[in-house]
Amino acid sequence: MNDNPDLRSHLTPGRKPVLELLRSRPETLDTVFLAEDAPGLGDVLGQCKEAGVRFRKVRRAELDRMFPGNHQGVVGRLRGRQLMDLDALIAETGRCSFPLILALDQVQDPGNVGTLARTLLALGGAGLLFPRDRTAFIGPAAAKAAAGALDRLPLCQVVNLARALDACAEAGLTIYGSAAGPASTDLFTARLDFPAVLVLGNEDKGMRPNVGKRCAAMLSIPMRGGFDSLNVAQAGAMIMTEMLRRRS
Repeated sequence: MNDNPDLRSHLTPGRKPVLELLRSRPETLDTVFLAEDAPGLGDVLGQCKEAGVRFRKVRRAELDRMFPGNHQGVVGRLRGRQLMDLDALIAETGRCSFPLILALDQVQDPGNVGTLARTLLALGGAGLLFPRDRTAFIGPAAAKAAAGALDRLPLCQVVNLARALDACAEAGLTIYGSAAGPASTDLFTARLDFPAVLVLGNEDKGMRPNVGKRCAAMLSIPMRGGFDSLNVAQAGAMIMTEMLRRRS
C-alpha cells in the first residue's frame, strides 16, 4: 500500500460512500479495506458479504498510508476497468487469430500482470482470466507495466478459477499449464491444440493443485544454460510466443 496519487484515484474513502457503492454498484468495487480497530463496521461487513465483494481487515496505519485523510476506518478500492463475463470471453476466443486465453492463478505482482497483458495483446491473444482473490490489483502499477494493453485487452474476473477452467474445457478449449518437473512436457515438442487456455501460477508457490489438475498438459521450458530462474512474466512470454509460432 502507498499514497501515490494515481493509486488514490482508485479509492473511495468513508463509510457512507462505500456503503452506497455496495448497495447500488457493487460490481465497481474490487476490495473494501477495514481498519481492525474501527468500531461499528457490521453494516459494511454485512453488505460486503451480501454483495459478494471481498474485504480485508488491516491495521489503521496501513489504511492511513493508503489514504492519508478522513477515511473513517473504511476505504473501497475500485476496479477501474470494465470486465467481461466468462461466456463472452470464450466466444471472443473463437474470433481471434491467436485463440488463447491467459489464465493467472494468484499472480500477485502487478508488474508481472501488466507485462503478461502487454505480451498477450501484442501476440493477438483473446483475453486475460483471473480469480477475484489473491490476484494483483489491476490498477496503476499493472497499467504502467502493460503500457495501455489493459485498456484494450478483454479482462475476465471469476470467483473460482478451477470452475472457470472446467467451463472453458466444456466449450472445447484445451487447458495447458506451466510447470517444471518430470511430469511436464517439453514446450518445443509438445502437441498444442487450439483454442486453448494457458495457466500461469503464483510467483513463489506455482499453480494450486486444484487448478493444475484441470490442465491437459504441463508445459516446461528446457533450460540448457544452467540457469532456471525465469520469472512468471518471462516464462509466460516465451510459452505464448512458441504457442503462436506453432499456431501459425
